[in-house]
Amino acid sequence: MASSMKSLFSDHSRYVESFRRFLNNSTEHQCMQQFMDEKLPGILARIGDTKSEIKILSIGGGAELVAKTSNLENIKFTWHKETSSEYQNRMMEKKELQKWDFIHMIQMLYYVKDIPATLKFFHSLLATRAKILITLVSETSGWDKLWKKYGSHLPQDDLCQYVTSSDLMQMLDKLRIKYECYDLLSTMDISDCFIDGNENGDLLWDFLTETCNFSTTAPPDLKAEIMKDLQDPEFSVKKEGKVLFNNSLSFIVVEA
Repeated sequence: MASSMKSLFSDHSRYVESFRRFLNNSTEHQCMQQFMDEKLPGILARIGDTKSEIKILSIGGGAELVAKTSNLENIKFTWHKETSSEYQNRMMEKKELQKWDFIHMIQMLYYVKDIPATLKFFHSLLATRAKILITLVSETSGWDKLWKKYGSHLPQDDLCQYVTSSDLMQMLDKLRIKYECYDLLSTMDISDCFIDGNENGDLLWDFLTETCNFSTTAPPDLKAEIMKDLQDPEFSVKKEGKVLFNNSLSFIVVEA
């Protein structure tokens, strides 16, 4: 059934545009900023109690958000930014593992092939009292229901896997790694998805389903079923004439 549908990742420019529409129509960045403002200063202060400098490893971006965090003017940051696999491969070649005080992985574990091995590797790089901050979609979000129900009907892609906070916490439990989890509500306005031929809606459909041109290539019965579910309270809330998809995020703070 999914043979006529192509993964969104097969068309880079379409993916970039659909991601831009997602950011424009969601409170994703506001939600992250709320965490950075309310929770992160305390976390970093506990790490930096006895340190004049905090060494931060940024995996997959998000450095800008952490850099803007208030109340940290006394701490000097040294940054290192790389993709997960690039960094792992380089460290393995060098055979020397630098320790870090704070590692953050913001919305990037979906693109990692072996998540438990990646968690284990980066956990081994933590200095005393150091922490890893992992951000990804919450098990309470609409994404969790969407992926579980429709993932097998949508194009499968090696580049991206469906993983939410519940999957991640199970992996951490198996590895016997301690963590705390904070959930914050975020929404995405998907009202345009219900207007036939709406360009913004079509691009949001692509982002929701990770399918290139979903609106025109998906079997009509599949689209109708997803469209019906997206209006269900399990997936979205209706407010002031808008349909707001549950885009809630989990912020998982992993202990050394």
